Amino acid sequence: MYAVSDSSTQTLDRDPVQHLAPQPKSIGETGLTENFLSDLLCKHLHDAGVLDMPRLVERLALTGAVLEEVLQFLRKDGRVEILGQTGGQALRYGLTDRGRQAARDALARSGYLGPAPFPVERYRELLKLQTVHHGRITARDMRKAYQGVVLVEGMLEQLGVSLNSGRAIMIYGPAGTGKTYISSRLIRLFGDTIWVPWAIAINESVIEIYDPQVHQCVDEERKPRSLLLDEGIDRRLLCCRRPVVITGGELSMDQLDVRYDPYARQYQAPLQLKASNGMFIIDDLGRQRMEPAELLNRWIVPMEEKRDHLNLGGGRHCDLPFDLILVFSTNLNPLRLADEAFLRRIGYKLHFDYLNPTDYERIWQQECERLGVAFDPLLLRYVLQGLYEAEGRPLTACHPRDLLGMAQDRQRYLEGDGPLAPAELEWAWRNYFVQLEAND
Repeated sequence: MYAVSDSSTQTLDRDPVQHLAPQPKSIGETGLTENFLSDLLCKHLHDAGVLDMPRLVERLALTGAVLEEVLQFLRKDGRVEILGQTGGQALRYGLTDRGRQAARDALARSGYLGPAPFPVERYRELLKLQTVHHGRITARDMRKAYQGVVLVEGMLEQLGVSLNSGRAIMIYGPAGTGKTYISSRLIRLFGDTIWVPWAIAINESVIEIYDPQVHQCVDEERKPRSLLLDEGIDRRLLCCRRPVVITGGELSMDQLDVRYDPYARQYQAPLQLKASNGMFIIDDLGRQRMEPAELLNRWIVPMEEKRDHLNLGGGRHCDLPFDLILVFSTNLNPLRLADEAFLRRIGYKLHFDYLNPTDYERIWQQECERLGVAFDPLLLRYVLQGLYEAEGRPLTACHPRDLLGMAQDRQRYLEGDGPLAPAELEWAWRNYFVQLEAND
């Protein structure tokens, strides 16, 4: 499962990124070779048939000045020809027979067909420039981010200090105590935007980075502009909110490595690379198909050296900055998942426990308000004493939402209205919890 921050976006400090990644004015300034860009442009023409300059600019995310240089090279090489103008204005370009064969050869080597990639050397600098470990979270920031959220005393401080540390975080405790909800809300503390490339180029290999399921684009730079405009930030970068990736029991080891699709002949970025400059939450730790030790050992080098070693196959490797907040969340005892030597590498271990009646009541009132249900202290007393105490069940943070919602479901089914009654909460209770016989 993927999730994206819903925080408000702050004004981005553009100057450092502008200096690192200005609009390229020539092939040399793209950081890519003439042959690479020529192959990519031919693949786009092979896909579309005929394209004019506005469409080429849109497809390759490069300025007209750069594309004119590439087209001039391709025309001299006999791969591209001019096919007239569109509406008497923009010239149209198409492939010659030689160009079509060259495009097929290029597609046989790489199936990537998208905007021009960003060179990996500059991407390393971009990740460092946009680091999420700025260490400036304050108590005031934490109170604002968790306003209205019921937390046990001291938890807010633990969360804030752990974020400033730049180290990995482990959140553990019983199911239903709010671990995933609280940890995913941490990204609200980072309301600024970052720049994310469509893809990166590692020599001749292209790895796609931008993922609409992970990255929420808020880029105002995508408004129509002059084709020859060479000011502003590189078009190959998208302005996005800091990402948060949440994955659970479905996580597999291959999702943490660069994946190559031999049929599409394309590389896909691992989840942690898509989460760069943001947050990566591994929920339900210990429920994955691999052994917990195998999963945890994957992070030893990144956590200690702040770099991730990626394998591209064929003996090719690449090191990239490991810049993200790594959060492990589990319902299991951490000592069952890893030894103390490994747990020491995880800077902060935060324990989430069951609620006391006062905190449970606060959450119950919040859920009543959210659902439009009148808060009835007598009904809550019945739930606490007649149901929880009678069966000896602990109070967890998710129960008020679920029980009230199920009671409302039944009320709507019976076409009832008005305040909820004890019978409706008892019905929800019986359907929510597994009912076991005494001899089970």
